[in-house]
Amino acid sequence: MAIGIERRQLAGLPIAVATLSHATERLCDWAIAGQPGDVHLINAYSVALADSDSEYRQSLSGAFCNFPDGKPLSWATALSRTPLSQVRGPKIFEDAMSQGRARGVRHFLLGSTPETLEALQSSLESRYAGVQIVGSESPPFRTLSEEELTDQDSRIRGLNPHIVWVGLGTPKQDYEVARLAKSGFLAVAVGAAFDFSAGTKPEAPAWMTKVGVEWVFRLASEPRRLWRRYLFGNLRFMWALVVNVAR
Repeated sequence: MAIGIERRQLAGLPIAVATLSHATERLCDWAIAGQPGDVHLINAYSVALADSDSEYRQSLSGAFCNFPDGKPLSWATALSRTPLSQVRGPKIFEDAMSQGRARGVRHFLLGSTPETLEALQSSLESRYAGVQIVGSESPPFRTLSEEELTDQDSRIRGLNPHIVWVGLGTPKQDYEVARLAKSGFLAVAVGAAFDFSAGTKPEAPAWMTKVGVEWVFRLASEPRRLWRRYLFGNLRFMWALVVNVAR
């Protein structure tokens, strides 16, 4: 369980009650303290997937920390005693890069393509002078063998990062940060944050994010890949909320 973070249940999952600034501060605290753990950024799709996949649900239920990424989670708890404040993955990623500099936080980037990782590191280092990115790796787009995973972990451990940021897409990245946590790392699953920060994919305008329609922009940008997620995922999310309240 995450240290210094209050949690509440939403659709049967433990979600952190924290503002973005509080979440960033706690993440840097855990990093400097050498605290291992898997950190997830949970949105409506995550909740929907957990409702339909018991293995995924079990993984998130036992996570070190689940931050609420996505306006629907905030809306669903707005009238409760412990409403959730949105902690967007791309924003906590950028804020940790910025604020971590003063505390000497070292970062490792795992996921995406070599081209995106190169652009990402260049972008971060140009915008956050003094940021410590100790390494990056683009794993093959397939299931790695135990030997390959052991070798990967050894390479990461040799660079001694405080945080391993993982951008492999949901749910793959969530399983990977859980695995990395068991190997002694503090690992954070951040989804599309790599692409947004590198500039390889467009990010929704700030006003769309603020009013909770970022998904419309993303769907319009990648309709073939995302239409099922938003059509069926949003319906399943609402169903999960209703069913778990009924219980």
